Amino acid sequence: MHLTVGYLATPTGDDGVALASALAKTFGADVDVVLVVREELPDGHPGRAEYQRMLVERGEQWVSRAISLLAEDGVAAESTVTVGESFAQSLIDFAVQKSSDLIVVGGARDGFFGRHTIGPVTGALLHSSPIPVALAPRGYAEDPDEVIEAVTAAVPTRPGEDNPLPFAITLASAAGLPIRMLSLVSAENLAEADSAREVRQLQVVAAEENLLLAAHALPDAPEIASLVADGMTLESALKKLNWDDGDLLVVGSSRFGSPRRIFLGSTAARILAGVDVPVIVVPREA
Repeated sequence: MHLTVGYLATPTGDDGVALASALAKTFGADVDVVLVVREELPDGHPGRAEYQRMLVERGEQWVSRAISLLAEDGVAAESTVTVGESFAQSLIDFAVQKSSDLIVVGGARDGFFGRHTIGPVTGALLHSSPIPVALAPRGYAEDPDEVIEAVTAAVPTRPGEDNPLPFAITLASAAGLPIRMLSLVSAENLAEADSAREVRQLQVVAAEENLLLAAHALPDAPEIASLVADGMTLESALKKLNWDDGDLLVVGSSRFGSPRRIFLGSTAARILAGVDVPVIVVPREA
């Protein structure tokens, strides 16, 4: 496995590095830490090129700190400082060139401690990346996981929605981790004639069908637990979940996104806002 870590010399950057450390130790991954320096367009001013060089040098000092943090955890990593107009696009280009399996970043620092907030950089990644994106929750570096202990896949229950379960199974199998399927039920989209019990039963049936599909696609898949969480709203359903240290959640992209690209839908965005564990968002299948 190869990880491309998008680094900023901020607490957000430290969150991403902490998650990269846990992932690298769990999966034996190679790591590249990338810092993107804003491109200074030439305008004829004699000091513009010198200023660009100064930014790159400062970036190299900053990214060396991230390498030191990983080294303290026993994780060897390479560092790269690149110049580009867009942090997100430069990160994607680097990850594609390196054939990375994951892009790892920290979330924005506003919002509640331990929850995910989508800032400009993560927002751009979550609406364009062809590579799965791993997001560290706010403040993750202050109490990080040593390693990943279990994988949960938030599976869809409506036809046509993208299913992250095959990716989650492959990920969990690579390190022999336990895996569970999570189905979220809320009353928000119920017709008046529906009952919560009927919808829950439908969700269980859909989860069982997902299990059969997974077993067919991956005959050597590990045993998968199935969990249904329900509530009047998606947020209230999420509050009923118990998360342990080392948990990792995998969610899919919206069915409205382009094939082989991440497109964060409204449901996935609300899940991100409601959980305090690392999350991987998977691109839509072809």
